[in-house]
This record gives sequence, C-alpha cells and structure tokens, in this order.
Amino acid sequence: MKILVGVARIFVGVLFIISGLIKLNDPVGFSFKLGDYFAPEVLNLEFLVPFALLIAVAVVIFEVLLGVMLIVGYAKKFTLWSLLVLIVGFTFLTFYSAYFNKVTDCGCFGDALKLTPWESFTKDVVLLVLILFLFYGQKYIQPFFTKFSRSFIVFISFILCLWLGYHVLMHLPIVDFRAYAIGKNIKEGMETPPDAPKPIYEYTWVYNVNGEEKVVVNLGEDPGIEGELLSATTEVIQEAYEPPVHDFSIERDGNDFTEDFLSTENLIVVMAYNLDNAENDGFIPLKIATDKALKLGYKVIGMSASSTEETEKLTEKYHLNFDFYFCDMTTLKTIVRSNPGIIELQKGTITQKLHFNDADKLQLNEQEGAIPSMDFELKKRLDSIAVLDQKYRKMMQDGTENIDSLWRMQEVIDATNLKFVADYFDAKGYPGKSIVGEPTNTAAWYVLQHNPDQIEKYLPMIKKAGKEGEIPFRLVAMMEDRYLMGQDKPQIYGTQGSTINGDEFIWPIEDPENVNKRRVEAGYDQTIEEYAKLLFGDDFEYKALTMEQVKQ
Repeated sequence: MKILVGVARIFVGVLFIISGLIKLNDPVGFSFKLGDYFAPEVLNLEFLVPFALLIAVAVVIFEVLLGVMLIVGYAKKFTLWSLLVLIVGFTFLTFYSAYFNKVTDCGCFGDALKLTPWESFTKDVVLLVLILFLFYGQKYIQPFFTKFSRSFIVFISFILCLWLGYHVLMHLPIVDFRAYAIGKNIKEGMETPPDAPKPIYEYTWVYNVNGEEKVVVNLGEDPGIEGELLSATTEVIQEAYEPPVHDFSIERDGNDFTEDFLSTENLIVVMAYNLDNAENDGFIPLKIATDKALKLGYKVIGMSASSTEETEKLTEKYHLNFDFYFCDMTTLKTIVRSNPGIIELQKGTITQKLHFNDADKLQLNEQEGAIPSMDFELKKRLDSIAVLDQKYRKMMQDGTENIDSLWRMQEVIDATNLKFVADYFDAKGYPGKSIVGEPTNTAAWYVLQHNPDQIEKYLPMIKKAGKEGEIPFRLVAMMEDRYLMGQDKPQIYGTQGSTINGDEFIWPIEDPENVNKRRVEAGYDQTIEEYAKLLFGDDFEYKALTMEQVKQ
C-alpha cells in the first residue's frame, strides 16, 4: 500500500507540474480556451471573459504548486483537498465538453498534446480516482526534507512560476508547439497528404421486413434487404484528416491575396487580431521596425480581423506606412500570442516571430531594391492620393447610379491631386521607387494619366523616370501612346484602343511589323494580337490600320 501511494503521489504530482508548466508557457492560449468555456453557448459566464487571462495565470501557477507540494509533502491536507477540488472542476468541464460537444479541445496540455473531449474526460477520471486513492492512503504520504526546506522549495517554485508567467506575457512562449512555430511553412501546413485518413461513417439501416423491424449496421454498403426502408442514419466513427493550418487567408476588398503573399520573399507582417483589445502603445515600436524594414527593401503588410475602417484609423493615428488585410481572428490569435505582434515570412515560412516589446530585435538585412532615403511623409500622401484617384471611378465601374454626379466629384478630386503632384514635379521631379517605394511610385503617374491635358508638359520627365527604373516602363509606354493618340498621331507600343461610330479598333501603330518586339522591351507579356482580344473580346481580330484609314 505504501509503495502504491508513493507511486500515485509522484505520478499525480509530476502530471500536474507538466500540465501546469505547458499552460504557463502559453497562458494567453489557455485564456482563449477559458474564454471558450465562458461563452454564452457553453457555460454562459460571459462576465468572466475580461478576467480570463488573470484566471488562467492563477490556475496554472496553482496547478504547478500543487504538484510540487504533493511531491515534497508540504501542507498535506490542504494539498489533497485542493487537488480534489481542482480535478472535480476539470472533470466537470471535460465531461460537459465531451457530452455536449461544446469545446472540442480542453487545452489540458496546451498545444503540446491535443486530446479529444472524451480522452480529456477519461484522463481526468483517472486522476480523480488516483487523488481519491491518495486521500484513502494519506497516512502513507510522508514529507521529504525538513520543514524549512519544503517551504523554501514551494516558495522558489512560486517565484519561478511568477517569473515564467511574466516573461512569456511580456515576450512570447519559450517553446512554440503550434503549427505556426518558427521554421514552419504555412503553405505546407495547409496541404493534405495523399495518404491522409479519410472520414469513415457508420450507417444504421432500419427495415420493415414482413412486419418485423430489422436493423443492419455497416459502412455504407447497400444491405440488399427486401423490405420497406424505415430510416437510415449515419455516425462519424473516424474524422477526416484536418491539416494543422486551416482557416488561413489574406483578403482585402473582396480579393484573395493568400497565394501572392505566401509566395513572397522578405515579407514582414504586423498582426493585430482585434484592434479593440490591442495594446495601442505596441504600434509605436512596430512603426519604427516596419519603417526600417521598408527602407531596407522588405515588403510590409498588416493583418487583422477588424474592419477596414478601424485599420485605416489606426494607420492614420500611428502614421503606419503599410496596408492591413483581413484574416480570421482565431487564426491570428494562434499565429502570435501578442496583440499586436510581428513576424517575418520567406515564401510562406515563418523565420521570425516577435512580441511588440521585442520589435527592436527584429533582424533585418539590406535587400535588393532597398530605399535608404525613403520619404515616408510623401509616401503617405501619395498613398492617400492613390485611393482618392480611384474612389468614384470604382463606383462608376460598378454601375452605381448618378454617374454624372460621381464624375463631377471625381473631377474635383483629380484637380486637387494634380495640384499637389504638379507642384512636386516642378520642384523635385518624379517621386519614384527610390523615394517612396513600390507601388506608391505609380500614384503620381495615375494622377497625370487622368489629366491628359498635362501629359505633354511632363512626358519627358516620365520617360526619364522610366529609363531610370523609378516606374515600370510599361506605364511610360502607355502614357506616350495616349499622348500620341490625343495628337492624332500613330502610337508606338499599341496600348490604346478606340471606338468610332461603333467600330472598335487598335489605334494606328508606327512600324506595326515590330510592335511586339517593342512591347516586350517595354515590359508587356502579351502580343498586340492577344492584347486586342483582351480589349475587345475573343472574337476580335487585330488589323493594322493607318491614320488615313481611321480618318476616313
């Protein structure tokens, strides 16, 4: 009996310590799990949600201390009663989760070991039996060490738990067991292996055969029973394989950018799952880090589950120089236990992950295309101009009514945008990639393109910017073609189409025999024939016209 009590004592103590330390390594994650339990559809204790993190830290520290106290034999009666109360509470929660299928993962061992609800309940029942056994044999629980030594061990354990809890809250979990740990590739985590387990369903068929009810249970095959089928029910006996990464997407304005960004090198991502609960001061060091990243040639985006209106207010308030994209809140909570936090992606592989308190530790190297002299104030102004440039044009393209009034409002915006851009042109030249980065370097081009009466004045400057790589040369080609068409002259690159009296055609091209060569040199990947079909439909056949033919 003494040996059995000793074994049970060590087993229970060690299990409580391990379970507690795993959760203490990630108390934020455990607080999310408690929030699931507190939800209205589960225990309906929503008033506790704001205190979930505090409760999580207190519970896991107490769990670790009880394990230590049981092993060393400190305050035996208090320890046993506390263990009993704790395990009864855990057993109730796991049974409730399993029976009503409310919370599919109890979080007993954090993300280190996933248990099904019934597995969690079984584990707690075993612990409950062992703790009751320890109650029965408590006289065999003899303390180790002296009274002072036991008190000192418990005290030191408490201090270490406090330190660990504070450290991971102010930084990030020391050990990351999640599918988004450093070194993990998100794209690979979303894939399902060819040999992955398939779902298995058990079918129960109920027939009426000659007035008698006959039940057949199989895996879906037609029983071939001659009789009246009364009912057929199914039950999942093996769940399908679920990739470790799911519900991950990057969206903005109804468009999916997931594949694009997961294929991008040198991508810095600021994550803030919910701006209402975010630590606002955390965006101050993140701005410093992201501005540095932009200057060194990194691509920077934000990801949040908050609305576009909220993220735009945030970027305005903290003068952030990147756009936010939408991602599922639970996914963002799983990726980084900091709100906000920051990660680095290299073609979908997480190479760095930091709490906002450690943003200054983000390791950055100068990349090809670095912009050491980036003008962030100008970039922000041009980004705003780019949005305004398309504001009412998008509404008109979407078929919104009152096109005339929308166009008048857009004309006012275009005039204001042109005033700023023209003043900059006259004072400093074109604000290109080496000053504001990409894609901001195209903003001034769009403003000028939408004010064709000013193109002639600034076209030489645009050509110079294109030759120097400050803007894509294909944009230079498009603007030059538009200008030439406006002058009733042949275009050079074949970027402009026209319609006269219902007839659609590609505006005449100078030296049409070599236009495809010029298009390649300008950066276009479509021939003039392919581009014509893109403009006017698959049935359109390109035909080279002369200016005389068009005038006729």
